[in-house]
Amino acid sequence: MRPLAPLIGRRARLRWLHLIIGGALLMPYFLVGTVLVSMLGGGEQLFSSPRAQFAAFACALPMVAVSGFFPLVRPLSVAAARALCGVPPALLAEGPARTRQARVRAAAWFTVHLALGGIISGITLALTPFAVAVAGLPFSAALRDSWRAAGPEMLLEPWALALAPFAGLAMLAAMALVAAAAGELLARWVPALLGPAPEDRLAAAERRAADLAVRNRLARELHDSVGHALSAVTLQAGAARRVLDHDPEFVRRALTAIEETTRRTVGELDSVVGLLRRDGEPGSGETEGEGAAYGPGLDALDGLLEHCGVPVAYEREGDPGSVVPVVSREAYRIVQEGLSNVLRHGGGGTSPVRLLIAARKRELEIVLENPLGERPAVVRPGGGRGLRGIAERAALLGGRSEAGPYDGGWRLTARLPLTARGEEGS
Repeated sequence: MRPLAPLIGRRARLRWLHLIIGGALLMPYFLVGTVLVSMLGGGEQLFSSPRAQFAAFACALPMVAVSGFFPLVRPLSVAAARALCGVPPALLAEGPARTRQARVRAAAWFTVHLALGGIISGITLALTPFAVAVAGLPFSAALRDSWRAAGPEMLLEPWALALAPFAGLAMLAAMALVAAAAGELLARWVPALLGPAPEDRLAAAERRAADLAVRNRLARELHDSVGHALSAVTLQAGAARRVLDHDPEFVRRALTAIEETTRRTVGELDSVVGLLRRDGEPGSGETEGEGAAYGPGLDALDGLLEHCGVPVAYEREGDPGSVVPVVSREAYRIVQEGLSNVLRHGGGGTSPVRLLIAARKRELEIVLENPLGERPAVVRPGGGRGLRGIAERAALLGGRSEAGPYDGGWRLTARLPLTARGEEGS
């Protein structure tokens, strides 16, 4: 059966079905065309005149082309082509045709599909019973009597009757060959006519960029909240283990700090998971305020500093509580990540840290300074992502950040505009 697969294999049969569907869709237009031809032709009998049938077919195609300009024609055509033509989905466009170029291409495809479908459907409906009748002439006297009344007498000659079965099979094979060729032609034209236009590719790239932005946002939130909590808990637990035998009061305070840190982090983790679920739900669009205000802000900074595992000298300038929510939230995360870096690379949680948050007229300035520790920093596989995350947060708001050594210590500086231009809630 392999040599016959191009003619009667599964793909060929599906493409044939696709053409038959096109012929069925053509019928309403064809019937309207018959009415027009009958009106213009003075009542000429359509089904007894091939010329009238071709005229009705020609009248139907412009109506098909006009219908193809409707936006929903493309998704329906794409679904049929994907299921029946064997075309990879990556080569097909998604969604309705919204630009002029996309609609013209969709209309061209719709017209070609219905035109070829009408031809193949007509051949299938007319030739199949004829070929079966020819092949059966030698075996049925009733067929021969019917043929004698309506067909050429030559086919009833003995030599013609002997060849009639082969002639019938040849006609069926020729029909299958024509249908397979038409199906292959349509399959080759699918990417050109139903493939993504430049506007579709741009829209797909924008969707991918939006998805990546969401993933990066969630990665930053998890890194900052969970990473800081683990660093603080590790430091507190290590310090408690070293003085467990002779300073139970310190151990009690360390365990309290661990409890508070983990409780706060679980709440932040719930917020991040909730954001992930909202991003994955259709119709879950957030308003500007709702998307920006989720998560802790500068008003929660006192609780962070109290249980961060390192002594912090906190200085304020202006009123940080008046900062817009999106800037307040990003500032909190920047401070949190800066403290995490202090815990990893500072003086073991004993060196004092200076934190300045200044809310000025046009920008919020964050300065975090700490001495470098004597013990080597823990190097993680692949390096850290904290400073890069801080830079990304500042850049998304239209600000900037700097980090580097100064006077034997380390300084982190971030400046965030109070009228953020970044994406809300990003």
